[in-house]
Amino acid sequence: MNDATLHPIGEVARLTGLSVKTIRFYSDSGVVPLAARSPAGYRLYGLDALLRLDLVRTLRELGMDLATIRQVLDRKVSVAEVAAVHADAVDLQIRTLRLRRSVLRAVAVHGSGPEEASLMHKLTRLTAAERRRLIDDFIGATFGTEHAHLELAAMVRAAAPDLPDDPSPEQIRAWVELNELIDDEDFRDHLRRTAEQRTEHTEPGLRGEVPEPVRELVTAAREAGIDPLGPEAGPTVQGIVQLFVQAYPHIPGAEVAPRMIQQLEATGDPRMERYWRLVWAVNGWQVLPGLLPDRSWLLRALRADRTP
Repeated sequence: MNDATLHPIGEVARLTGLSVKTIRFYSDSGVVPLAARSPAGYRLYGLDALLRLDLVRTLRELGMDLATIRQVLDRKVSVAEVAAVHADAVDLQIRTLRLRRSVLRAVAVHGSGPEEASLMHKLTRLTAAERRRLIDDFIGATFGTEHAHLELAAMVRAAAPDLPDDPSPEQIRAWVELNELIDDEDFRDHLRRTAEQRTEHTEPGLRGEVPEPVRELVTAAREAGIDPLGPEAGPTVQGIVQLFVQAYPHIPGAEVAPRMIQQLEATGDPRMERYWRLVWAVNGWQVLPGLLPDRSWLLRALRADRTP
């Protein structure tokens, strides 16, 4: 074979592995021009046509349309430029297929109904930027007030949920439930109040957290089966109050328990713990032990009236 050799369409089909119909289509589309016609009017192609057909087949397998291929062949754009764009498109298709696969697995594992499956598919089809915007809108609406606690807002923003490209069925379900939770206006109102109550001037131990020494006392009482409303809980409550009196001597002892109750009530919504558990699940982080049982026991014990 040399540059001067002309080939009929049947031989071109044999040499390239393409069908006669496909070669004729590319010729009629102007992608692969004829070199000449035989005396009988049959199409004849040169070596350039064979090379172009090989390139066209490769580009078509990469998903390029004929208009783009024509631009490449006419040297209006380079193969590298087109390949880079299509590589990005293929990456997007792969991510979409992975998410779709994850949704199907979640439905298969958990037996979701049609409505939940549809919601899963809708939420997971969002782009990463759109998913991030949902979380940013939630954080802005909840912690965007001028009185919001900046450290708490920063902590929530730093731990924002980020659904991976290939999530597990558990991550899919956590992401769907998390979206339902952050769309709950009552939950948003609770977080707004919490953020505004946690001012810079509030002592850490009175913001609603359960410090480790206190947790140890509460856990021991719970494991011993002590009723938080009964008289047996009195020594534990006194010990806890004394810990705070020692840590914050400027607060009158009589005010410690009421202030602890106030803060625990403000921050003790079980949906807050659920929010963090869902965030951990979506991000694939290790779930920390639940704090709610300790908080609940402590709040009930502090509220109890043990006046003889």
